[in-house]
Amino acid sequence: MVPIDELLADAPAHRQRTGRPLVTLSYAQSLDGSIAARTDSPLRLSGPQAMSMTHQLRAAHDAILVGIGTVLADDPRLNVRLVEGTDPQPVVLDSQLRLPLEANLLGGSRRPWIATLPGADPRKKGQLEERGARLLSLPADERGRVSLIALMGCLDDLGVNSLMVEGGVRVISSFLAYNLVDRLVVTIAPLIVGGLRAVERDAIIPRNIANPGSERLGNDLIVWGEISR
Repeated sequence: MVPIDELLADAPAHRQRTGRPLVTLSYAQSLDGSIAARTDSPLRLSGPQAMSMTHQLRAAHDAILVGIGTVLADDPRLNVRLVEGTDPQPVVLDSQLRLPLEANLLGGSRRPWIATLPGADPRKKGQLEERGARLLSLPADERGRVSLIALMGCLDDLGVNSLMVEGGVRVISSFLAYNLVDRLVVTIAPLIVGGLRAVERDAIIPRNIANPGSERLGNDLIVWGEISR
């Protein structure tokens, strides 16, 4: 079994030491490294057993993060349904406040925290807040996107010990590029897709994986480990 408790055991100490949550990057990919067939097109890769493991992983984390692209493509709920457990706090990276007012996240048990820029549309801010969302106004990075460094500090202030990052490509790549990933749990499905790769080229920095492990769940292979610094 994936040692979820072991992977997250030092999350509170990690946050105290680093001033940010412990980050687990988790996603499903095909054998050729694809996580989607094309942009804005959902693709189910994980089998039922791997999906249950993913929901166990969600339940073990304080919060779960995706980018607005994932929300627009998949309309996820980001909750725990396939196992017993507590829903994590959803966090959405949404610089321009494109989150639809009818999104599933706005009807969940835990309304999302939306990380956006100070100049975002004030009218849309009000509409989202009326539906229960919490707006986190944060500075931009060098590319004009929400600064992940600033967001990590904000989540620390909000008491988040552990953060699960599910994607998509830009989010996965950015967390790796900024060296913010501590744990990795990847589902590899026996498929060839020829689509969008999980990691953009500019995020590829050689890293060692400490304490690696693997397990077969149904037809899928789960691989995990700790990112060495």
